[in-house]
Amino acid sequence: MNNFNYRNGELLIESINVSDIAKKIKTPFYCYSLNHLKEQYTKLDKSIELEDYEICFSIKSNSNQSIIKTFSKLGSGADVVSIGELKRALKAGIPSKKIVFSGVGKTSEEIEYAIKNDILMFNVESISELKKISQISKDLNIKSNISLRINPDISAGGNEKISTGKAQDKFGIDWKSTIESYDFAASLPGIKIIGIDFHIGSQINEIKPFEESLDLLVGIISELRKKGHDIKVFDIGGGLGVQYHQKEKPLDIKKYGKLLSEKLGEIECKIIIEPGRFLTANSAILVTKIIYIKNTETNNFLIVDAAMNDFIRPTLYGSYHEIITINEDKKGNLSNYDIVGPVCETGDYFGKKIPIGKVDEEDLLAIKSVGAYGSVLSSNYNTRASINEILVNNDEFEIIRDRIEDEELINRDKIPDWI
Repeated sequence: MNNFNYRNGELLIESINVSDIAKKIKTPFYCYSLNHLKEQYTKLDKSIELEDYEICFSIKSNSNQSIIKTFSKLGSGADVVSIGELKRALKAGIPSKKIVFSGVGKTSEEIEYAIKNDILMFNVESISELKKISQISKDLNIKSNISLRINPDISAGGNEKISTGKAQDKFGIDWKSTIESYDFAASLPGIKIIGIDFHIGSQINEIKPFEESLDLLVGIISELRKKGHDIKVFDIGGGLGVQYHQKEKPLDIKKYGKLLSEKLGEIECKIIIEPGRFLTANSAILVTKIIYIKNTETNNFLIVDAAMNDFIRPTLYGSYHEIITINEDKKGNLSNYDIVGPVCETGDYFGKKIPIGKVDEEDLLAIKSVGAYGSVLSSNYNTRASINEILVNNDEFEIIRDRIEDEELINRDKIPDWI
């Protein structure tokens, strides 16, 4: 996280003191670095030496329109998994012909909306979905571009909940049924086959799973072409791993780019890459205030004003996120604390046995690497407000998502007259 550093004892995001932002914005809040987002996109873009490729930002990782717009201005397309994400992508300026629609449960409404907005293609996950797209397209008197998502039965990803390419996972079509499935797709009205797709998981830090998947799919593309299927687009998914822990080794993006050149340089397809976490994870911190310090015979607790409803990854995935003090001089004389929130769940924690210096109530902490699957997974559990999101650009910042207070949440409820 190169855009987060201490200067004169204060944590900065780009050129702004985090503590100065906290004087104007109620904690907790998410805080993003615009320059980090741009740097990550450029790093990936420069690592790829293919002639025909498209980076399609995976919106499920972070759906804030300012984030999407940032990548759109750099030339990005979008990978969406719902009508809401599709609407966000279009509103943020992503051209419809740069949008692919993934996901196992596309509804008739979503399919029709995507067709009418002329997206690049559907990544089809089942024969049932294929039939539904065919029927809706036929009714609209149009041919819809599709690829089939192939499940290569390859294990990858940092957690079983984010590994999506194994045989027992809900995603995609069994690779052994590929030829049969494409032959069936070609027989349907309203369907135009243009591509093939795979996505094996998230937070993959090794090259081998990508290499194995590419070898399998390149062979399948060759067989499909022999059968007369015109495969013009190869969507290779995302899953590029990042560094959360200092001891963790992220995916070598240069090796990844080299692998793509070696495996796909002669394939004569447009290559689509769907990064999400790689672009956004280390772009943000979650700033939170210590409410109480609680010491017991067995544990020391820092009770903060953020909670699992604001950031659920630690309890949902058991994920590690570095937690630091805003003031550098608080880094000495370390003690181990469980960092916990106010929600009435034992699972409401951000880290356990975290070494923290001598802190006081009202001090600020920063939870790092929260830019991916952070705010997008938040809820209003315990009728807690939705918190602000802030974007920093050098020495200025703006609110890019307004806080939704508890009163507004309460006012959404409707009580019938007969109660």
